[in-house]
Amino acid sequence: MPRDSIKYRTWKRFSRNRAALLGLLILVSLAILAIGAPWIAPYHYAEGDVRYNFAPPSREHWLGCDYMGRDIFSRLIYGTRVSLTIAFVSAITSFLIGISYGIVSGYFGGTVDNLMMRFVDIAWGFPTLLLIILMMVFFKSSFARVTPGTFAGTLSAIDRALGGMFFICIGIGLTAWLMIARLARGMTLAVRERDFVEASRACGATGIHIIRKHLLPNIIGPCIVQVTLQIPTFILYEAFLSFIGLGVDPPTPSWGMMINEGYIAMRSYIHVFLAPALALSITILAFNFVGDGLRDALDPRWQR
Repeated sequence: MPRDSIKYRTWKRFSRNRAALLGLLILVSLAILAIGAPWIAPYHYAEGDVRYNFAPPSREHWLGCDYMGRDIFSRLIYGTRVSLTIAFVSAITSFLIGISYGIVSGYFGGTVDNLMMRFVDIAWGFPTLLLIILMMVFFKSSFARVTPGTFAGTLSAIDRALGGMFFICIGIGLTAWLMIARLARGMTLAVRERDFVEASRACGATGIHIIRKHLLPNIIGPCIVQVTLQIPTFILYEAFLSFIGLGVDPPTPSWGMMINEGYIAMRSYIHVFLAPALALSITILAFNFVGDGLRDALDPRWQR
């Protein structure tokens, strides 16, 4: 990577932030655990033994066992898959929808921009978490009994194959793009009046060419930072949905579900509750560190 390139300078600024590097190291470690879960976890997440109900940490079970005698450490590793999958799929979905919506609204302006932004304002006024809960209730009830081979049956089969994560990704992704859309729209309105855009338009460039070559490269950095800062919220949404029983399907492990299973007995067996709670907190903190590091590294003031 050339030392005078933007990528090198961005990485250099990012690497100066020790908290961001620590967060990145934690996330890479979690990704390795998620990918290698079948080989790293000492037990299967659904494997239990009633002899070890609420067993404390030991050599055989490093973090102890839950109320069904299942190894908490193994379930914690498999739960990493759920949290990271929900985080990245929801982030990609909201990013693609938001940046596309915002660019179209900002580039065309006028009546198109006014109508599109009024829809965003209306959607913004509805509580996001409540909307996600209503969507999950609809998905869980409507797709519980469907005819195999139909479109609804295919979606239901995909959701079952993914342990209930598919509809969670849809629910979060379809409600989390509003902030990205507003940011992309505001930046598009500013960039489209720049001289290089006017020159490209005067040379006969099409709207698609201007968006692809001029607008998108100039607004994508802040939008990536914004969606990175939103990822902890996505993880919390998934944990909350699993906590109230609208998340992944048992016995697929989720940190939110593990917290729900452990908080009832936390006074006597705090290890059942403490392990998933700490994992959730550390992961959210790591994403916040990385998001702050990206924000500082991609700050336009550093580019001047």
